[in-house]
Amino acid sequence: MNVKVLGSGCSNCKRLEERVRKVMRERGLEGEVEKVTDYAEMMRWNILKTPGLVVDDVLVASGRIPNDDELAGWLVK
Repeated sequence: MNVKVLGSGCSNCKRLEERVRKVMRERGLEGEVEKVTDYAEMMRWNILKTPGLVVDDVLVASGRIPNDDELAGWLVK
């Protein structure tokens, strides 16, 4: 699994990354979590607000921090 957290490094972006890692750890999930701060790369996903979350090349959320249950739903397959 590949997870990308899109954002400039703001507090919400950092919180989203922390929550993704927490959910993955708690559920025993393996995968790579990337922090994408490059604006050109973020625009590839056509997001208007950060943070953005991409799971296995699918944009699943942008402009908010999903709760743990939502995150788990996207991360557990």
